[in-house]
Amino acid sequence: MSYTANVVDYKGKEVIELTAGKYKAVIAPFLGSNILRMQDTEADIDIFRNDEDLTIEELKASPEVYGMPTLYLHNRLSNGVLKVSDATYHFPINDPLGNHLHGFLHKREHSIVSAAVDGSSAIAKTEYIYDENDEFFETFPVSFKAEFTFKLNDNGMHYEFTMTNTSSKQLPFGVCNHTAINGPFTPDGDGLDVRLYVPVGEKWELDKHCIPTGEFLSFDNHDKQYITGSMIPVQHDIDNDVFFAEEGVMDDKPFYGALVSDVKTGKKIIYEVCKDFKFWVIWNDHGDKGYFCPEPCTWIIDAPNLPIPDEETGYVELSPGESKTLTERIYTV
Repeated sequence: MSYTANVVDYKGKEVIELTAGKYKAVIAPFLGSNILRMQDTEADIDIFRNDEDLTIEELKASPEVYGMPTLYLHNRLSNGVLKVSDATYHFPINDPLGNHLHGFLHKREHSIVSAAVDGSSAIAKTEYIYDENDEFFETFPVSFKAEFTFKLNDNGMHYEFTMTNTSSKQLPFGVCNHTAINGPFTPDGDGLDVRLYVPVGEKWELDKHCIPTGEFLSFDNHDKQYITGSMIPVQHDIDNDVFFAEEGVMDDKPFYGALVSDVKTGKKIIYEVCKDFKFWVIWNDHGDKGYFCPEPCTWIIDAPNLPIPDEETGYVELSPGESKTLTERIYTV
């Protein structure tokens, strides 16, 4: 088995290439510490949407829809407003629906901390220091440190994200992975053979601005397919299906995450997330582009502004000096 961790050139930018047995991965610090690509070379599985023909500028123009980006202040803030317990901030409107969308962390060039092999694990570490040197600090003057660890071994990719409040103010903690999974995920596969299983609970109703109304919707046949694992996640439009996350079952064991399978070959992608991710937003860019995004989210859309208890919305703040860590795992069978 081969285990390597190397910093290499990618179109004029540094990336970290990790290999561990059957797995290969590319971490792109220049694109917000995105897992730009992850492959199972034995099963010929290419997990995340990627396009080698894109320039660096083209990738930076659409960082949400390639690889596995980490979004801070994810999804929508109504009218660009962010209400924190000790302040109110006003973000630019960058969404046609009249909201601020997705924040800024995934658009920044991050720093490489280390790339090394430790036994049978290839490990990359990156970070981003958000302070007065960031152009957005004038809008949101709350400094923090974001740290990423990507450990690739025979059990897949182990992802860890830690945010530390380095300011004297309260730091809202809302994180999502806008995970762009290929459908199909094999070179000779068919999107109609792909199935998605996500254990979900109540479905949130959204208004015309894609903001939760505080009401919940009854499950229809479409929604039930997530629970039965019969959802075809491409070739039809999935436009922000928003649910509470629930624990399900996989192989007779508790499972908290999303399972993608190819019914023709039996090949599977398993995406496990920690229980700090309390919601799923599922979206597929109209379904005609060969990918879909099961997005685990720590808080619901517009959580800081909703007149709903924090226990329901997932809203969390970090006090000065406080840290919080999220974990995920991605592997294939």
